[in-house]
Amino acid sequence: MYDDIKSTKEIKRKEYNIIRNSNSSLIHEKIQFNVKSTLNILLNKYHVEGKYIGIYWPLKGEVDIRFIKDLNNQKVALPSSSKTKGISYHHWSNNPLEIDSNNIPAPKGENTIKPNDISILFVPAIAIDQEGYRLGYGGGYFDRLRQGNLWFSIPSFVVISNNCISKKPLPRERWDVPFNGWISENGLHQIEAPK
Repeated sequence: MYDDIKSTKEIKRKEYNIIRNSNSSLIHEKIQFNVKSTLNILLNKYHVEGKYIGIYWPLKGEVDIRFIKDLNNQKVALPSSSKTKGISYHHWSNNPLEIDSNNIPAPKGENTIKPNDISILFVPAIAIDQEGYRLGYGGGYFDRLRQGNLWFSIPSFVVISNNCISKKPLPRERWDVPFNGWISENGLHQIEAPK
């Protein structure tokens, strides 16, 4: 069973990576515009003064949202990943970034930020489905992080293009954790919690 899900996820990753990598810069610009315009809505709803906004360093095909660091002097946190310890978030200062264990620039010299000090997380993805289940790169970093109640309680949104939002449920393991919604070129979509 586990191997079936794992191989199905691999097939979906390849499929959606091709779709994602075919997106034009215009689509990325529309998504960036929507991140900027919906940020105020999300900040008004979830943000507490003095807390951090967790963002990411963009990889190939991902939408670059690093501009958030320069908006209204927001306190921004970037993740650092370790193959043994998972993800930790750190203050993104003006100090030089270092490469983490997945070859992604990260503020490794900064103190680790606790979940209580982050009010919103923005996360990249290869795909997401209508229920908020994200398809990542297969390392399980964000799912492991968000299994803790404090991390899970942080409103978390995927930044993604509309053609990578699956109409059908994506393959998932028992440990996969849903997100609260996404921001695409069509705007903000929040998933209502089941009642």
